[in-house]
Amino acid sequence: MLKKILLPTIFVILAIGFWTSPDFKEIAAGVAIFLFGMLSLEEGFRAFTGGLLEKILAKTTNTLGRAISFGIASTTIMQSSSLVSIITISFLSAGLIGLSAGIGIIFGANIGTTTGAWLVAGFGLKVKISAYAMPMLVFGIIMVFQNNKTIKGIGYVLTGLGFLFLGIHHMKSGFENFKDTIDLAQYAMPGFFGLLVFMLIGTFATVVMQSSHATLVLIITALAAGQITYENGLALAIGANVGTTITAIIGSLSANYQGKRLALAHLIFNVVTGLIAVVFIQQIMWAVDIVSANVGIGERDFTLKLAVFHTIFNSIGVIVMTPLTGKLVVFLEKTIPAPHVNMVEPKFLNDAAIEFPETVFESLRNETMHLYDNAFEVMAHGLNVHRRDIQSEIDLEEKLQNSKEVMNFDLDQVYMVKVKALYAAILDFISRAQPNIPLEQAGELARLRDASRFVVQSIKGIKHLKKNIDTYIVTDHDIIREQYNDIRIQLAEVMRTIHILQTGEDDTIDVLDLDDFKVEAEENNIIVNGELDEMMRNGSITAVEGVSLMNDLGYARNVVWNLTELGKTLYEDTDDSIKTAQELLALDDEDVVKIATEEAIDEKKMSKSK
Repeated sequence: MLKKILLPTIFVILAIGFWTSPDFKEIAAGVAIFLFGMLSLEEGFRAFTGGLLEKILAKTTNTLGRAISFGIASTTIMQSSSLVSIITISFLSAGLIGLSAGIGIIFGANIGTTTGAWLVAGFGLKVKISAYAMPMLVFGIIMVFQNNKTIKGIGYVLTGLGFLFLGIHHMKSGFENFKDTIDLAQYAMPGFFGLLVFMLIGTFATVVMQSSHATLVLIITALAAGQITYENGLALAIGANVGTTITAIIGSLSANYQGKRLALAHLIFNVVTGLIAVVFIQQIMWAVDIVSANVGIGERDFTLKLAVFHTIFNSIGVIVMTPLTGKLVVFLEKTIPAPHVNMVEPKFLNDAAIEFPETVFESLRNETMHLYDNAFEVMAHGLNVHRRDIQSEIDLEEKLQNSKEVMNFDLDQVYMVKVKALYAAILDFISRAQPNIPLEQAGELARLRDASRFVVQSIKGIKHLKKNIDTYIVTDHDIIREQYNDIRIQLAEVMRTIHILQTGEDDTIDVLDLDDFKVEAEENNIIVNGELDEMMRNGSITAVEGVSLMNDLGYARNVVWNLTELGKTLYEDTDDSIKTAQELLALDDEDVVKIATEEAIDEKKMSKSK
């Protein structure tokens, strides 16, 4: 509703301004060009988010201090707190960083935005930057039309900088001409009332332009032209800080609960910072005078003093809020609790995560673990095994050989509710994310897609097994009961090992141990299949039981292989050197069959010698 009213109002105001003043037209055009430059700059930096930026973020936000530093550095480089916020929300939603780190990045981004004020006040107003803008635009546009992603990205960055410089030039020219016809300084308001009025104007301007950076540039150029007073310029800067949180809140309306928490944190930080600036405005202005005098800024150089003021009051906000971050996180988690997610709904997949490859991979990895957690219950109960038994340290062989409990439940129904819908969501997410994944990282996407498929195939294998397992574990026929109990034990042991890898309870177990289950499954199949004819001939089992066992051993073998590949994909070591070593030591399919065959032959020889 607000947007429906706001947009027509803006158009009416602009139309009146264009009609009454050509200088207003130049200022408005300068703002528009500047904003378009920011969009181009953001687009350029997006071209470099194929892995490097994400790796830097993951490694430099593990403490609050590092997160703040990252926010300062990234916003200084990109000159866009909006892009930094988008990246932060994406990583937060994907579970790559915690809420505390996300808040730290937002704190740092507020300090990072002050560098824009320094660049404009210290460089943009003292040099004819339009002379730099034209070559940047020419070279940038040529590079934008190239096919190479890196060159295209550099082209967008150059084009963005060119438009930024050109926009500043037109704003500067417009205000300089404006003072010959209308002197806005005559509307200056001294005192506390003036502070509040110009704060509201700064807030409104930022909401309209959706950029505190653009508002600051507008304030500085107006201040340089003498169109506003220094005191009113400070009030506008405070208002711009508050206004940028309103744009963040509007942007978070479509985000998940983590995005809403971060937007609220941003609002709290900037409101607290604004209140501090208002209450201690005289003291901060006194500090600005001292700092300015010590660094050689002239007493009447109000544009640079505004940059000093902006830096000081944002820094004060960070200093005040940093010790309170822990309490802020608790407050946010209570105020905006995580929604109660139905088991069939994805927990980690959202549109924000699609923006960057690293968030795509981490979201998929976490969601596949979520899929496996749901499937774990289905598979355990399909084998007539309690989950708590698999996750404990009890002797599974002793437990299951003596258990005749059958768990009656609708496996198809539970699969539809808890697994199938989630699997469909994963496949849909992959199809939408695929265009954003660089060619060299496509293999990782395929591996994660296969991992979720392994989960589903494992359930389907156990579904085939369940009918005969239910029948034969309660029979008094010892031979066939032992064979089916062996299948249950084997599959439960694989699931226990994956559980240990997931929880990290035993650091002596790694993904290479999963290969042992493949070898054991192959060896068991060779031995049992070789003995089936003899067992049927001597009447140990019936022909029907023999055929069922032969088929079910095949299903069990496939489940073992699917689960081991799933475990390798999800829980391999994240250290590249260890990961490479594990891949080299892992058994391929031929190795597994060869080792299993040799061990089966050795076992037959030993049994004959006895």
